[in-house]
Amino acid sequence: MLTKTPKQCWEEFLHFVEDCCTATEFQNWIAPIKVDPSSIEELVLEVPNIFVQEYLLENFKKHLENFLPTNAKGELALSFTINAPKKNVVPKTSAPTPVVTNEKLHAILNPQYTFEHFIEGPSNQFVKSAAFGIGMHPGKSYNPLFIHGGVGLGKTHLLHAIGHYVQKHHKRLKVHCITTEAFINDLVDHLRNKSTSKMKRFYRSLDVLLVDDIQFLQSRLNFEEEFCNTFEALLNQGKQIVITSDKPPGQLKLSERMIARMEWGLVANVGVPDLETRVAILQHKAEQKGIKISHKVAFFIAERIFHNVRQLEGALNRLTAYSQMMGLDVTEEIVESTLSELFQKAPHKRVSVDHILKSVAVMFGVRVSDLCGSSRAKNIAFPRQVAMYLAKEMINDSLMKLAGSFGGKTHSTLIHAWKKISNQLGKDETLRRQIQMARRNLES
Repeated sequence: MLTKTPKQCWEEFLHFVEDCCTATEFQNWIAPIKVDPSSIEELVLEVPNIFVQEYLLENFKKHLENFLPTNAKGELALSFTINAPKKNVVPKTSAPTPVVTNEKLHAILNPQYTFEHFIEGPSNQFVKSAAFGIGMHPGKSYNPLFIHGGVGLGKTHLLHAIGHYVQKHHKRLKVHCITTEAFINDLVDHLRNKSTSKMKRFYRSLDVLLVDDIQFLQSRLNFEEEFCNTFEALLNQGKQIVITSDKPPGQLKLSERMIARMEWGLVANVGVPDLETRVAILQHKAEQKGIKISHKVAFFIAERIFHNVRQLEGALNRLTAYSQMMGLDVTEEIVESTLSELFQKAPHKRVSVDHILKSVAVMFGVRVSDLCGSSRAKNIAFPRQVAMYLAKEMINDSLMKLAGSFGGKTHSTLIHAWKKISNQLGKDETLRRQIQMARRNLES
């Protein structure tokens, strides 16, 4: 029996860990974690996503051992649940009306581009944390923040998310969100009206300047000089600047002075989302649109459309329209017939056990660590056997080496799994299709 309630144990841990990490880290990773009040025998933590769980265990597991008791197996009396995202009900009678911000914002911020709607993954977790830190403490965290990455990966989303957060939590600050093209047009208008001094006063009075697509400033020396002057004036006042671009500063055709200014602070890259993140993005956006997509179908789409988030959303829009007009549920067959022309071919890669584990984990909605663990629960053991079957079928390595890749299992365990799945394939149509899909994805 616990001498303290799970909530009391967690509160004591919070007091300890708050002194062990920065305020940004605490707010990004620890503060969102909640305690399930119904738990009695163990501490059940509600986390917003799997990344928060992994961050906690990777960085503070040893410290948790000092605050939490162990169960009968000698393991921490701790478990996790993933909070389901809140569903946004969008009126069907009219298009969503953008939230018109106050006069502090020149450009209207996209109401969907908030931190709550930004799906984290290994490729964007760092830059999202940096953006969130800036939203919390404008001008004090990373200044300037330069976000770069390919088309449709979330740069503008993060820029608008910072604007939303600052507007909500720092109401006295003057924020200006603008594209580089709009900045150039603004300067041209003021030059034509001989009112550039008015424009200069406006920009130098800002507390937060958010600039999208700075690459359009290339080869425009006069506009670049005015922007650079504004840039320096704001930085010297300790005001926050965030810039996005499709390339890092050093690859832009701008003056050395401008590049040096942009490299003063933090340069962060938004990468292409991995498979698991693409699946999470699809399911999140599908829920927003009020369409049901199974984990299996989301996996099917994410394996075939992978260059950027915008392509995923475009595919989902087409799929939503088709399924609603035809009154059909979304199945793999519907996806194949509706989206086949959007499917992309990945470069050929050598199949490894790691690839198989990740593919099977996403297909069955489990974690890779579960597949390599010792749990005999049916929802874990069966996917593990499927992964072992695929490993024996697709990888030309010794059985002992293959089995060892599954958390140190023996070759006899792998043979047993292979035989079991082989016997079921002839009589289980669903399993046969799952195996076919996994092989096709792994071999593509």
